[in-house]
Amino acid sequence: MRIKLIFLLLMAGMQSLSAAGIEIKRQISYSSDTTTGPENLLDVYYPKDITTTKDVLVFIHGGSWNSGKKDTYWWLGRNMARKNVVTIIINYSLSPAASYEKMAADCAKALKWVSANAGSYGGNSDRIFVMGHSAGGHLAALIHSDPRFFKKEGIADPIRGIILNDAFGLDMFEYLTEAKQDGNTASFLKTFSANQEVWKVASPLYYLKNFDAPILILFGGRTYPAIQIQSERLRKDLADTNRKVKLEIIPKKKHIPMIAQMIFKGNVLYDYILDFMRDLN
Repeated sequence: MRIKLIFLLLMAGMQSLSAAGIEIKRQISYSSDTTTGPENLLDVYYPKDITTTKDVLVFIHGGSWNSGKKDTYWWLGRNMARKNVVTIIINYSLSPAASYEKMAADCAKALKWVSANAGSYGGNSDRIFVMGHSAGGHLAALIHSDPRFFKKEGIADPIRGIILNDAFGLDMFEYLTEAKQDGNTASFLKTFSANQEVWKVASPLYYLKNFDAPILILFGGRTYPAIQIQSERLRKDLADTNRKVKLEIIPKKKHIPMIAQMIFKGNVLYDYILDFMRDLN
């Protein structure tokens, strides 16, 4: 209990310092529908100097498609903004109230808002990168590879590059047909239905020919086997078709620590991500 209390006090102290050198705009609606709630809000973290344009990073959180919120990841916004990247962290609809399609539609809608508004915060709308952890990685890959979502928003895909951080669900058909059923299975079926054809439609690995943006794949050396197998498969399939893809395996890291380690501004993942973004100049 004492250790937990010290940790919480430390985190509170870190948050109180989070605005140094940056600006934060919270609770911005990215939907034109005035009846929407917190599921369609985002926060923007950006350097105070907006006289020069900067890269933009949109983060899609994980949480098994049924949990999670943008507020948890304030430290990611702070750290990236201090590294001169306009960083936008979004909410989206969650299961069981929403299907995966509604979640992806929300993410595409958020990207439309970012494309139209990034310049107001010093962001370059031609250099929008999307990062997702776990279920958020699935959604990041899906909105890029399945053209339905940006087409519905009436825009071209604005994504310059994708960062998949321990992405789960790249092939939900494979996972739901081959993996041993566990306590998560019922929740996944609420998100993806019991229809096996839907599982394929929901899986980015079935849209390989549509992956045009460069991709950085990150996963932990001790993460779930399904994540390791499907991430490796995505890398190989993209490389075999001469797509720009890079894979970094982080030794000894499990699934949650793959994102939690980014609380610390000096974490190696920031180096991988920023190098990936700079290489696409």
